[in-house]
Amino acid sequence: MHIELIDIPKITDPRGNLAVIEKSTLPFEMKRLYYLFDVPSTSHRGGHAHKECFELLIAISGSFTVILDDGKYKKEVTLNKPDKGLLIPTMIWRELSDFSSGAMCLVVASQEFNETDYIREYDDFILVAGS
Repeated sequence: MHIELIDIPKITDPRGNLAVIEKSTLPFEMKRLYYLFDVPSTSHRGGHAHKECFELLIAISGSFTVILDDGKYKKEVTLNKPDKGLLIPTMIWRELSDFSSGAMCLVVASQEFNETDYIREYDDFILVAGS
């Protein structure tokens, strides 16, 4: 499983910090940005894998847990720093949970939305991941 935490470049200033995501920050071309917010602490998000899309997840506020699964191994990562991003390659099942109050998850994606890129059933994912 090649999951990677990457540093988001930041500029520290007494007036407040600034984090910057540029083309050179990412190992893929940015095609879509979206974010999750107002997620109840008992909710689960994700629950899918992508066939072709890479994603970078960033906790821009608060914290949440990401459970990653490549079909053989599982790994749990807590995101809670806006200058750290979790790079998720293709064919990794992900589930997000344990959202703190006010948590916001920014997702930088390598593809525009395409429903056919999603694997939404875990049993289907295991079949494809195992082949």
